Amino acid sequence: MAIFKGAGVALVTPYNEDESINYEALGELVEEQIKGHTDAIIVCGTTGEPATMTEEERTSCMEFVVKKVAGRIPVIAGTGCNCTRNAIALSKKAEEIGVDGLLVVTPYYNKATQEGLYEHYKAIAASTKLPIIMYNVPSRTGCNIMPQTAARLGKECENIVGIKEASGNISQVAELASLTKGYLDIYSGNDDEVIPILSLGGIGVISVLSNVAPQQTHDMVMEYLEGDREKALQLQLSFLPLIHALFCEVNPIPVKAALNMLGKNAGVVRLPLTNLSKKNRPQLENALKECKLL
Repeated sequence: MAIFKGAGVALVTPYNEDESINYEALGELVEEQIKGHTDAIIVCGTTGEPATMTEEERTSCMEFVVKKVAGRIPVIAGTGCNCTRNAIALSKKAEEIGVDGLLVVTPYYNKATQEGLYEHYKAIAASTKLPIIMYNVPSRTGCNIMPQTAARLGKECENIVGIKEASGNISQVAELASLTKGYLDIYSGNDDEVIPILSLGGIGVISVLSNVAPQQTHDMVMEYLEGDREKALQLQLSFLPLIHALFCEVNPIPVKAALNMLGKNAGVVRLPLTNLSKKNRPQLENALKECKLL
């Protein structure tokens, strides 16, 4: 059974001006997502800036979100790391905390071979009973899970149940869907490819857009899955200018700026990221207004 169908939000981690975690704002964001019918919350995914968090901060965020959500929707924790042992340790900790599933990004920088990726994920899967969604985002990790490797892992590891596909290669997604024939759930990892991936048998998206438009992102997926493909397509197309604006600089810089524009108090980003440049603010503001969010 899928961990979720629909739109899961890759939630930002709000910071205070001193870069400490703003738990009050985090709680407000969680409640707003649930009110907007988000289908799952992903905590400490890439959008949550885990690369600049301490292990204590990551586990604290997981604990807070699990308690705040209180079983209303699934909570999925990002536990990926480029050290397999560290990824295993964090995955075990997430299981103790009580999350519903794990999102595990490919090991970045190491540039593992396909056999290395297989062994990496196999070792993590063996360390936990939680269902795992692999996360393939070569543009950020320098590492691509090929369809054959993903299919092999989904077939051999009972608790590897899905993949977040952000390769940007629709042909690769089609090959993956053909190889797995439904036994590996496919989620779009790019907000501008939700409908194309759903058309290949995907069951949802893990979304940056959902931070600012949870209801609309949920509707985009569910309208498609429930048969109104024309309405889903129109939602996809109408939000393209905002989706592009949310990636005018590296994620999560623009989405945090957008939340701040909407009065949501997402705060700053941590170095080596920097806050949104003045030259890109008009594009983001105009896109929010076009979508009637601002």
